[in-house]
Amino acid sequence: MADLQKYGYIPSALDESGDYLPARVTAVYKERYEMICRFGQVFGKLKSGVYYPNVFMPQGIKTLSKETQGSEPFPTTGDFVLIRYIAGSDSQIVKTLPRKSLFLRLDPSSSGHYSQAVAANFDYVFILASLNQDFNVKRIERYLTLSWQSGAVPVVVLTKADLIEDYSNQVKALQKTCTGVMVCAVSALTGSGLNALGDYLKPGKTIVFLGSSGVGKSTLVNALAGQALMATREIREDDGRGRHTTTHRQLIMLDSGVMIIDTPGMRELGMWDVTDGLGEAFSDVEDYLGRCRFSDCTHVNEPGCTVKEALRSGALLESRWESYKKLKHEAVYSEDKSAYLSGKRQWSKEIARYSRQIKKRRDKS
Repeated sequence: MADLQKYGYIPSALDESGDYLPARVTAVYKERYEMICRFGQVFGKLKSGVYYPNVFMPQGIKTLSKETQGSEPFPTTGDFVLIRYIAGSDSQIVKTLPRKSLFLRLDPSSSGHYSQAVAANFDYVFILASLNQDFNVKRIERYLTLSWQSGAVPVVVLTKADLIEDYSNQVKALQKTCTGVMVCAVSALTGSGLNALGDYLKPGKTIVFLGSSGVGKSTLVNALAGQALMATREIREDDGRGRHTTTHRQLIMLDSGVMIIDTPGMRELGMWDVTDGLGEAFSDVEDYLGRCRFSDCTHVNEPGCTVKEALRSGALLESRWESYKKLKHEAVYSEDKSAYLSGKRQWSKEIARYSRQIKKRRDKS
C-alpha cells in the first residue's frame, strides 16, 4: 500500500468516490501511463471519449483544440488523475485533476499549432546549465520565461563547477539578468554548492529538472539521492553536445521524501502563452514600457521614448531588449500565427498595444 499524500496529494472528497481512485502520473510511455496509487505502482490508459472523442490517438502529450480533444486535458508526468483501478491489468484514467503548476512549451512536432505539457504539479523548476560548454544566457532567459509562466519558482543551477577554475563572471552575468531568482554553481561529483539547494529539498516538494542534454541532470539526481538511481553518459568530445541519458519524463521519489521530475534534454524550447512569464523574467525591461511620451510608442524612433533613452544610457542592456523582443514575438506567433506573419509593421503595433496595457495597469495601481 502506498501513501499518496507523500507524493504531494491533498485529499478531497470530490476526488475519490465509487469506482474511482486518485493516482499520480510518474511516467508516460506514449499512450500508456505509469502511476502510483494506494495499491502501489500501476499502469493505465486514457478512457476513450473523455480524452479523445473518436479514434484520434495523440503522438505525445499535447494540448489540442476543442475540435480534436475530449473534455479532459491529457495527463503528463506529475499530474494527479482519477482512475478506475483494475487489478492485474491496465487501469483506466477517467479525469485529470486541477493543476497547481504546468510547464508548457510549443510542441516542436506540431508546426507551431499545439502546446506540449512537459510536467505538472511541481513547486520548483531547476534550470540546469553547464558551466563548461552549455553556458548560454539567452537560453536561460528562455527557460526562465516558461518557468515563471508555469506557476512555480525557478532556480538556476550551474553544473560542473569542478571543471571551471573561476566561474564568478558567469554567476555575476546571470545575477544581473535573473532578477529575483537564485543562481548557484554546483558540482554533483564533489558535492560543492549542493548545500545551497537545501531550502528547496524538503519532503513532499516536487522539483522539475530542465536543461539541454549533457548538462548533468541525471548526475545531479544521483548526487541528491546519494546513490546511482539514473544512468549517466559522457558528452561527445567532437562537438561537446550531450547524449540523451533520460529518454522520457519520470517522477522519482528520493528517500528524503523529495520528488524530482527528470526530463530529456530539450533541443527546442518554443514560447507558448507566456504573458505572465515574460513580465516576471523581464521585469527590468517592462518597467520602461508605458512610460514613453506617446502611448502608442513602438520604441523605434519616436521622441520621448523611455526604452531608447534607457538603452542609450546603459540602464537597459541591448541584449536584454533584443531577447525580450524575440521572445515576445514568438509568444505573439503562438497566439496568433497570422499576426506574426504579417511582418514588422504588425509587430510594432503589438508592442505599442502591450505598452499601453502596462501603462493602464500602472496608473490603476
